[in-house]
Amino acid sequence: MALKITVIGTGYLGATHAAAMAELGFEVLGLDVVSEKVEMLQRGEVPMYEPGLEELLRKHVAGIEGSSGRLRFTTDPAAAADFGDVHFICVNTPQKHGEYACDMSYVDTALESLAKHLTKASLVVGKSTVPVGSADRLAARLAELAPAGDEVELAWNPEFLREGFAVQDTLHPDRIVVGVRSERAEKLLREVYATPIAEGSPFVVTDFPTAELVKTSANSFLATKISFINAMAEVCEAAGGDVVQLAEALGHDDRIGKKFLRAGIGFGGGCLPKDIRAFMARAGELGADQALTFLREIDSINMRRRGQMVEMAREALGGGSFLGKRVAVLGATFKPDSDDVRDSPALNVAGQIHLQGGQVTVYDPKGMVNARRLFPTLGYADSAMDAVRGADVVLHLTEWREFRELDPAALASVATTPVVLDGRNALDPQAWRAAGWTYRAMGRPAA
Repeated sequence: MALKITVIGTGYLGATHAAAMAELGFEVLGLDVVSEKVEMLQRGEVPMYEPGLEELLRKHVAGIEGSSGRLRFTTDPAAAADFGDVHFICVNTPQKHGEYACDMSYVDTALESLAKHLTKASLVVGKSTVPVGSADRLAARLAELAPAGDEVELAWNPEFLREGFAVQDTLHPDRIVVGVRSERAEKLLREVYATPIAEGSPFVVTDFPTAELVKTSANSFLATKISFINAMAEVCEAAGGDVVQLAEALGHDDRIGKKFLRAGIGFGGGCLPKDIRAFMARAGELGADQALTFLREIDSINMRRRGQMVEMAREALGGGSFLGKRVAVLGATFKPDSDDVRDSPALNVAGQIHLQGGQVTVYDPKGMVNARRLFPTLGYADSAMDAVRGADVVLHLTEWREFRELDPAALASVATTPVVLDGRNALDPQAWRAAGWTYRAMGRPAA
């Protein structure tokens, strides 16, 4: 009999996972406590921007004309428990307010609300990013609460989604990691992921702690690489070097590689910052805090970049006050191909300049609604051209393709002063300078 799958939590991770499981041929039931979100998904609409996700959802949601009908949604945990053979927990694990540690309350609540209804053999699979040691604790809680007792097991299967590529990463993962305690759990997960395994995705079987550590370790490594090249940009500024040429030379060493070596205003979003902080906090609890003290400097370098961008803008305006100065900000999301503004360096810089008296106007292709919600006092424009109109300085802070393809000459004709600060080292300096702009970027010579 074919496996039936439930997905608990239908946010960014859960909605993507549910749609992808339906695409792989499974009957899927998504569970969420927010009825408005469930109703929205049941209409084939997604509450966030993710390329390809809404199309995939509409392809499978029951009740939509022409769909496979394999995907439905509910707010009833008893219905989910009765439906599923494999239950994926995909809820959020935010940073605790006022401290570095991870807030596990959503995971705990999700597991407990499901567990008490599990009356048949099933596998509960954690996908949320959690502190190492959580799976052991949750497995004990599951055994305590589930009426089916030993017939219910826990496994851990961390997610490695990149925003903007989440559908591709779920259907064609570069690796599948499963932390299991039995051959049965491994067999079930091999069945779930049979299609990507057949396509060549590596299937890595580990214990619980290792599976939990993979995601936080990967994010810590990526954060380290980003902050490393940003630290080199600071040295280039002092020494008169060019960080873009430096990164190119380093990237040709295949031990290092080219990815994540673009200097700029640093990383943000809902994963990297909170994950490295939670990792540090958990290492401290385990008595291994010295092993991760380097992550404090990684975090510090990253946060420092935002302040340096603000100072770079101040210098471009003559070194004095921002009062009365018009500043155009291109980008609000923390990365392109997303509407996510959580811990966005672009919005942080815009907010700092606004608080210091600047008249800031922001434009982003997809993040305007979320940006307005978070920073309602900033100015917003309907296009890049409108944002730049009358600007004394332009800040390029999110590397959308739309911004790389802008016509610098057309923008120069509407700016008060054609000065652009490239916070992502993604624009073509020659093209902008040829169009009359003064172009500056972190870690690069002024001309």
